[in-house]
Amino acid sequence: MSTSRSLDANRVSKREFVQRFARRGGISVHAAQTAYNAMIDELLDLVGQGNTVTLTNFGKFYPQTHKGHRVQFSKDEGAGEVNDYTVLKFSATREVNRRVKVND
Repeated sequence: MSTSRSLDANRVSKREFVQRFARRGGISVHAAQTAYNAMIDELLDLVGQGNTVTLTNFGKFYPQTHKGHRVQFSKDEGAGEVNDYTVLKFSATREVNRRVKVND
């Protein structure tokens, strides 16, 4: 089996995640979808404003800024520079990392 296929086999889609979340919480899929969308939107808004969002006993989400740089190789001849950019980072608590058990 190729690496790409084995990675796809271990992926959970948003739809499946929301359905499992609804079932575990004993709520409707619609309510779970609404909660999921609100949580993601709020998280991105807060981190996009430069905040760190700490979820107690889970971890923190924070923005990480990277300096721009010159592009060494590019298919687009006009792309010589990458501007400064920010990415979303997540750091799990030790307890969460201990609970993660990947079944091989």
